[in-house]
Amino acid sequence: MPIDLPTLIRVLTIACLTGLLLAVGLRVTAREVINSLRKCSLTLVLVVNFVVVPFLVVILVRAFGLPAEVAIGMILLGAAPFAPVVPVFTKMAQADLALAAGLTALIPLLSAFLTPWVSLAALHFVPGAGGLKFSVLETFAVLAATITAPLLVGVAIHHYAPKLRQRVLRPVEILSEATGALSLAVVTLTELPAILDTGWKPLLAMLIGSELSLVLGYALGGKQSSSRRVIALGTSNRNIALALLLAVASFGGTKVVPAVVANGLVLILLGLVHVAYWRWVSVDPAPRAA
Repeated sequence: MPIDLPTLIRVLTIACLTGLLLAVGLRVTAREVINSLRKCSLTLVLVVNFVVVPFLVVILVRAFGLPAEVAIGMILLGAAPFAPVVPVFTKMAQADLALAAGLTALIPLLSAFLTPWVSLAALHFVPGAGGLKFSVLETFAVLAATITAPLLVGVAIHHYAPKLRQRVLRPVEILSEATGALSLAVVTLTELPAILDTGWKPLLAMLIGSELSLVLGYALGGKQSSSRRVIALGTSNRNIALALLLAVASFGGTKVVPAVVANGLVLILLGLVHVAYWRWVSVDPAPRAA
């Protein structure tokens, strides 16, 4: 029996998220996570990522007068913080890799519980969004299986089976990254006309939101430039795989899916620009505290 396209995209995205979070768990221990999180104002980081950034996106989509389906795609991105690729960006930007690993372990774990509710709350402020279905409980169940479970399994393998960890870590990373790229490529090619039809206004709104998020994250990163870069990268680079999973699961067949992809590609491009700037120019984008 052939698999329909939405199901294929959902399977690929779930496989990508599961593999990425398993790999994160394989790389960190509970002690490393705790020690790294002491380097930042964790409460403020969580508030900014789960409250401030999503509602900043709401303000922008209303200010730009964007259609409901496009606005929903952007809100799903705004409610999905700290992409699993942040440690890779952190390494390239010569920032604090331990902090990046700790936050990339914690925040996706919290996303399984918080992102569905944050998304639902934010959608109440978007005119016309009420007619689209969003199942919080179903989404929570999917995210718990896709994010929470593999992350905890990875941490357990790291602790109890270090030899197994050494054998499977790199294959898991390669497979999950390849699956993520394939998922993004499939949805980009199949939704290309709708992506190209997104228009410049949503992309400009997302660009503004991303840059404001970068500044907010940088301000919360503490005194060290290396930790500031981590929080900035994590706050501005949203979890595209998570947002795409939510879009396909709850809004399949609508313009929400191409809106996630189009704006997600903008975030990837901006993330690479920031990484290149910090790696090769090595100048902080904000003045140091006196």
